[in-house]
Amino acid sequence: MASWVRFICCLYGLTTTHAAVTVYSQRPLGQTETQTGTTTAAEATWTGLAAYDPLILDPPSLPDPLPATQFGLQLQSAAASVNGLSIPVSGALFGFSIETSVINQVLGVNSSFIQVPFLNLISTVIARTGRFHIRVGGNTQETAKLVENTVDGRMIEKQSIDPNKPTATPILVYTMEMFYLLANISSLANVKWYLGVPMKDIDDLRLEIVQYGQQFLGDNLLGIQVGNEPDLYERHSARTAPYNPIDYVNEFGRVLEAMQADPNIPVTNNLIGPSVSSSGWDPELVWDAGFIPRFQDNLLAVTVENYPSDNCFAVYGGSGSPHDIQAEYVNYLTHDGAYSGLHLLQKFLNSSAIAQAANKPMVMFETNTASCGGFPGASNSFGAALWGVDYGMQLAFSNFTHGLLHVGGQNTYYNPATPPPTGQSTFQQWTISPIMYSVLVVAEALGRSNTSRVVDLWPNSGNPHTPAYAIYEHDNLARVLLINYMTDPSGANDYTASISVGGGDTNTPNAVPASVKVKYLRSSSVSNHFNVSWAGQTFGGQLESDGRLKGDEFIETVACDQAANVCPIKVPAPAVALVFFTDQALQEISPTSTITYATTAVTRTMNTATVDEQVLATSNGQTGKERAIMGSTSKGSTGAAISSHVIPGLTAIISVLTTVIIFTRLLSHSH
Repeated sequence: MASWVRFICCLYGLTTTHAAVTVYSQRPLGQTETQTGTTTAAEATWTGLAAYDPLILDPPSLPDPLPATQFGLQLQSAAASVNGLSIPVSGALFGFSIETSVINQVLGVNSSFIQVPFLNLISTVIARTGRFHIRVGGNTQETAKLVENTVDGRMIEKQSIDPNKPTATPILVYTMEMFYLLANISSLANVKWYLGVPMKDIDDLRLEIVQYGQQFLGDNLLGIQVGNEPDLYERHSARTAPYNPIDYVNEFGRVLEAMQADPNIPVTNNLIGPSVSSSGWDPELVWDAGFIPRFQDNLLAVTVENYPSDNCFAVYGGSGSPHDIQAEYVNYLTHDGAYSGLHLLQKFLNSSAIAQAANKPMVMFETNTASCGGFPGASNSFGAALWGVDYGMQLAFSNFTHGLLHVGGQNTYYNPATPPPTGQSTFQQWTISPIMYSVLVVAEALGRSNTSRVVDLWPNSGNPHTPAYAIYEHDNLARVLLINYMTDPSGANDYTASISVGGGDTNTPNAVPASVKVKYLRSSSVSNHFNVSWAGQTFGGQLESDGRLKGDEFIETVACDQAANVCPIKVPAPAVALVFFTDQALQEISPTSTITYATTAVTRTMNTATVDEQVLATSNGQTGKERAIMGSTSKGSTGAAISSHVIPGLTAIISVLTTVIIFTRLLSHSH
């Protein structure tokens, strides 16, 4: 039985705009929710969900010999004087690659129940970059099939586990709700999407995802992936042996021909590939097969997928090899470590140059700390945040346009963000992992002008424990990013980089400003899972986040010695320091208005919950049956009868609501 509860009025700060989303019970109509619990266990015998594994690794020992804690960094003020700069890149470099099978956990249960903490999280990034890129796909896209209804009434249904997949990939069916969901998210936030063609059966292509993706998403659909890790098709029994790069190139051509012959698919110049994992084929084998020149006019971007390591043996058994992650943790925590971005990207530098020559963006389409869900204690540590910042900057320096961090379900360690277990009420909140902070730091380092060019500085005599990057925007020095990989609570291995700009002759006069602003990404140890802050703000701890940064932002002002042409920047061990050399460089990435969302949803009706007023925003009180018909939410699309599932007025709500009335409704068992 539904009951009405009190009206609550709250006034939010004028610097923040709040939008409303109506949300409903996560179970289908008439079905009972089954609780999924976790067990408390010793760290070595944890049997609960991987996302909540409490294992804490020991930080690596301090290096011997220790790097210098005082060193100079000589920079030039103009990009024209710098050798080796990257191509211009965007602050939207990092995005997400979300496994198709878990979008109902991460994005939303359906088109009406959108995950509000997820909206808050990506809006935090969008406020700094202007947009956010998400790929829906992965191994589960290859068998995905559109159906009118699923057996259990949900948007996505996992039919079975494919025994030939080392990652235990479920065979999926999905309904039109998926398209409505993606369209509604893009009407709320500037999210752009990549989708993938199922390639399990090349003789029975399922192009509905292309047709409806274009119809419902319009300009918000960036590209269509043709083939996910085709170099592993033979290994996964998706193709009979022998299967080689020429076979894949020919299949890519068959997909293109089928799209061109389909009157419901008007756009055919947004394809991406080959998305090889480099575990089977080097991408050069695909280039040698004529891939780029053959599809030059239809390729949006050139893509690869890669992880620095894998945890497949531990997670699935029989695949890969076991890892002693405590011993290997150090591989993530130096600039040139075996699992570093520098090491990972070396094998793609030639491909990046080939893509540039063809005038095509290069995208790392799926990546993270380790495949098969990542490593306990490492992938969910502050060390992963440092690794992610270094990796993101190395992607930019290596002329990659984007890098998509893979997001899985509850049983993975590497998720940037994880929703609460299904047995917990929605008001109990998300867990934001340290690597999510990497997305924010890289976004601010690169800015939103799309003109940033990056150079790897290799300071401190090239010491791998103290890497740094310079970022030139609009052809002038804008920011410097410094990393300290060491953990030393004593402070003895905090370092100070003395940055000088210009100097030496009349053409390059001393150019340090009177002062610079500095933001710090900090935690007391690389091993911490939580207690992480970015410029004094945090997403909170386990099951504590609604996707918004909390606390007051603190930006340090550091005085420079203009006479000596030096700005001394201290970097704690461990930490990242982002130095802003101009007010414009800081203002550009400082949100003036961050759209945030909040929820009144509950998943229990026998007992009620008290929800913090500051977490709530409006509920429009509609049921799922009352959703009105709406045309296209995408500029430039046809506007032809999209669906009754697209929520009306969402964009208008975002733009006008700063003072909101909270209208809370307890949901009945039928919702």
